[in-house]
Amino acid sequence: MHFLANPGRFLRLSAAFRPWLAGLAAVAIAAGLYLGLFEAPPDYQQGDTVRIMFVHVPSAWLALSIYTAMTAFALMSLVWRHPVADLLAKACAPVGAAFTLTALATGSLWGKPMWGAWWVWDARLTSVLVLFFLYLGAIALRAAHDDPERGGKAAGILTLVGFVNVPIIKFSVDWWNTLHQPASVLKAGGPAIHASILTPLLVMALGFSLFAAWTVLVRAEAEIFGRRARVLELKRSADRP
Repeated sequence: MHFLANPGRFLRLSAAFRPWLAGLAAVAIAAGLYLGLFEAPPDYQQGDTVRIMFVHVPSAWLALSIYTAMTAFALMSLVWRHPVADLLAKACAPVGAAFTLTALATGSLWGKPMWGAWWVWDARLTSVLVLFFLYLGAIALRAAHDDPERGGKAAGILTLVGFVNVPIIKFSVDWWNTLHQPASVLKAGGPAIHASILTPLLVMALGFSLFAAWTVLVRAEAEIFGRRARVLELKRSADRP
């Protein structure tokens, strides 16, 4: 990652990748929605309610994946002082928070007809809610500091400490008696989901992942340009009599 430490080099690479990410994300999400809404059969128990999973499950996967990436960027920033890594960590937080909120909201919509309640203090639900607050905490810590370096350091430390919640979310269904079913896609012996459901689920996950990557790059670019503008403004202020 050292070759990306130069913001100018990062901007050039980001500009080359962004259009492809946006186009492929649009195609994958459109294909996933079509397959999920029109081709996938209703579940024999849940009926058409099962179609919520095509948004809920990819959002939950990305909530964990983005926080894991944010932790890696925070570690790179704190240990190796990688300048672009801190920008990427900052860019990841709102995107991850949005996917986590989407997972919580769609899970609530799915839980009402299945469990008879919008919310229960299930181990998986509670730990995902904690993840959402960790995202918000990282955003708030950055906003609370006028110095971007101090704010990034505080947010990075919180991110690293909060990473302990990721394995708790992942293995909560195995460690405790929860309402959530165990893993049915990434499991020993192969997926336990029929191909007619698994295919649109994976296509939607790919589309959401590409969209998330595009959004993070856009936000990171905006942060680089914003910091450059602030530096120029400070120079102009210093040159004024």
